[in-house]
Amino acid sequence: MSSFSEKFAQLSLSDQRTILIDPRVKAKIGKWVTFYKRLTDFDFLDAKINHSDFGVQSLIKDYDLIHDSELLSNLQYNPEQVKTLKLIQGALRLSAHILEKDKTQLAGQLWGRMQHFSLLEIQALLEVVKQQQVSPWLRPLISNLTSPGGSLLLTFTGHSGSVNAVALTANGKQVISASEDKTLKLWNLETGEDEGTFHGHSYLITAVALTADGKHMISASWDKTLKLWNLETGEDERTFHGHMGGVTALALTADGKQVISASWDKTLKLWNLETGKHERTFQGHSSWVTALALTADGKQVISASWDKTLKLWNLETGKHERTFHGHSHWVTAVALTPNGKQVISGSSDKTLKLWNLETGKHERTFHGHSKSVNAVTLTADGKQVISSSYDNTLKLWNLETGEDEHTFHGHSHWVTAVALTPDGKQVISTSYDKTLKLWNLQTGKDEHTFHGHRGGVAALALTDDAKQVISASWDKTLKLWNLETQKDERTFHGHRGGVIAVALTGDGKQVISASSDKTLKLWNLETGEDERTFHGHNHWVTAVALTPDGKQVISTSYDKTLKLWNLQTGEDERTFQGHSDSVIAVALTADGKQIISGSRDKTLKLWNLQTGEDERTFQGHSDSVTAVALTPNGKQVISGSRDKTLKLWNLQTGEDERTFQGHSDSVTAIALTPDGKQVISASYDNTLKLWNLQTGKEIATFTGEALFVCCAVAVDGVTVVAGESSGRVHFLQLENV
Repeated sequence: MSSFSEKFAQLSLSDQRTILIDPRVKAKIGKWVTFYKRLTDFDFLDAKINHSDFGVQSLIKDYDLIHDSELLSNLQYNPEQVKTLKLIQGALRLSAHILEKDKTQLAGQLWGRMQHFSLLEIQALLEVVKQQQVSPWLRPLISNLTSPGGSLLLTFTGHSGSVNAVALTANGKQVISASEDKTLKLWNLETGEDEGTFHGHSYLITAVALTADGKHMISASWDKTLKLWNLETGEDERTFHGHMGGVTALALTADGKQVISASWDKTLKLWNLETGKHERTFQGHSSWVTALALTADGKQVISASWDKTLKLWNLETGKHERTFHGHSHWVTAVALTPNGKQVISGSSDKTLKLWNLETGKHERTFHGHSKSVNAVTLTADGKQVISSSYDNTLKLWNLETGEDEHTFHGHSHWVTAVALTPDGKQVISTSYDKTLKLWNLQTGKDEHTFHGHRGGVAALALTDDAKQVISASWDKTLKLWNLETQKDERTFHGHRGGVIAVALTGDGKQVISASSDKTLKLWNLETGEDERTFHGHNHWVTAVALTPDGKQVISTSYDKTLKLWNLQTGEDERTFQGHSDSVIAVALTADGKQIISGSRDKTLKLWNLQTGEDERTFQGHSDSVTAVALTPNGKQVISGSRDKTLKLWNLQTGEDERTFQGHSDSVTAIALTPDGKQVISASYDNTLKLWNLQTGKEIATFTGEALFVCCAVAVDGVTVVAGESSGRVHFLQLENV
C-alpha cells in the first residue's frame, strides 16, 4: 500500500491545505483510501461472507461509511467512487437472501446484477471475479437480474406458501407477514432477516394488524378465527371464535380496545380485544366481505365485497348507512384518504375507483392494471395511492389526476398486499411467490430494464449452429433471439393460447410450436410466417419433438395421448394411448424408432414409433413427470419431476439407476450437455442446477428471481439459455467445467 505522503501528493492543493489545517481529515482520507480499496476487492468480499463470524449482512454494513457526510464534505472525493460502492452494496443487499443460503453464488449474482454498469472499478471487479473463480459456476452473459440503484431494495424469503398480508411496527424497524403456510413471521426491515415465527392457526392466514403500543398483534385466518399474539414472547394469548366462514380482513379501532373483522360468511363482526367477546355483527352484503377500513374518527367502517359493492356502516349501531355501486366485478380492497373525505377501492375489474364518502358518488377511475387489483394504500399526504395486482406488479398513482406514475416490477406471482413504512419513503409488498419485497418509493427509477416476453417463458429451442434461440411464451407468441447479442430479432404471432412447447426442424428453416389452443403450428423461421396448423388434440398440447429424418413430428397433450403427424401434410398419422393422465414431455431415440414420454400419472413410457405399442413403463417418481431427455449414447433417459428430483433410467431394462436430489420445488426442465457428462435442470425453486450425470452430484447453482420453467444447452456445451415465469430469457455460460 502506498504511503500517506504519496497519497497526499496526488491530492489537489485545496485538499492538501485542508489536511494540513485539520489532522482529523487527514486520518479520514487515509481511512477512505483503505476503505475503498477493500470494498472493491473481490477476495475481501468473498472472504467476509464466508467467514463464520461475519457473513453477508456484516459485509453490507461495511459500506455504510459512504453515508459519512463529514468525510464526504471535507474530502473532494471522486463521485464515481461513491457510486461504485453504493452499487456494490446495493447488489449485495439484493442478493442477500440468496447468499445467506448459498455463498458460492456471489460471483453469479454480481455478474447478473452489475455487468451493464460502465464504471471502471465495477468492470475491473467483475473481471477479477471471472479470473479467480476456480469452481464451476454459471456466468450470466447479460445483466439478467434486478440491478442496484432502482426501485427494489430487498427481498425477504422464508415462508413456504404465498404471503397474504403485511403490517409494519410503529418504529418502522420490523415487519410482520401472514402466510398460506399457517404462520406469521417477524422480520428485520433493514436486513431482511427472519427474527421469529408464530405458529397456531390451522389454515392460511389472511390478515394481520399491530396494536398501537406495538406489544401485540392480531391475525385473521381461513380457519374462521382471529388470534391475539404477544409480540415479544410469540405466545397466542387469545382466540376469537364466531365467524361461520374464513376471516378475510381486520382493523383495530383507534383506541385499541376493539377489532373489527370481515368474513366469507358475508358479515363483519366487532370484538372486544380484552375479553375476546363478540359485541356486534354487521349484516347486509350478499357475498363474501373481502376488505375493510375504519374512518379516522372511529365512528364508521367501510367494507368491500364480492357482491361488487362497498358499504358504509355506523360502528356504534351496526346500521348500514350507504352503498357504493360502480365496480363491475368483486371489490377486493379499500382505503380511506387521510382527510377522511374520500375512499379508494380496488377490484377484480382491474380498476381502482375514488369515491366521495359523504355522497357515495364515484369521482374517478384508475385504469392500468391488466388483472385484478388486490390491495390499496395511500401515502401520508394523501396525494398518491399504491396498488397491488394479480398482474405481478405494484403501481403508484397520482390521486388527483389518476395518472399511473410508476410501475414496480420484480415479483414473479400475484402481489397480494402493500404497506408503507412510517417515514413514507418505502413500500413493502407481499406475494404468492412466497416473498416480501422492499421498494424505494422516492426514486422509482430502474436504470436497467429487461426485454422479453409479457408472459412466462414455457419452452426454448436452439439452432444447431448455436447462433439463434427460439422462445415460446404464455403471452401467445414465440420470439427469435440472436444468441451472440442476446437481442430479440423477431416475434411470431398466431396462436390463440399460450405457447407451451417448441422444436426446430433439422435444416433450421422452420420451427414447430404447441399451444394451449389445442394446436401445433409450423412457422417459417426467416419470415415469421405461419405455414401450417395441426388440429386433432382436444386439450392443451404440451410438448413436441421431431423425428430424426425431419418428416414427422410427435406431440403430447393434456388429453392423455401422443400423436404422430406428417410434417408436410399436417395429417394425424397415429395416436398413442396408454397414459392415465396428461402427457407433459416427450423425446425420441437417435434412431427414430422409439419415443419416450413423461406424464402426470407419475410414469415414463417407451413407445414403438412404427406400431404405436407401449413397450415399457418406468415407475419410480412420486409425482408428475415433467421433463425427459435421452443421453447422447441412447442407452439412458433422464427425467425431471414435480417430486423435486431427477432420475436416470436404463432405457433397455427400465431400471432406476440414480436419483438426483437438491431442488426444493418441482423440476420443470432438463437439458444434457452434448458430451453427455452433465445435465442442467430448471426448477420452480428459482434455480438452475448443473449436475454430474455419472455421480449424481450437484456441481453448480444459479438462482434467478422467478420460477425457472425451461432450459437448453447449445452445441458448444457451455452456452445455456433458460426461461423464467417472469417472461425473462437468461443467457449464461458454464465456467470451469
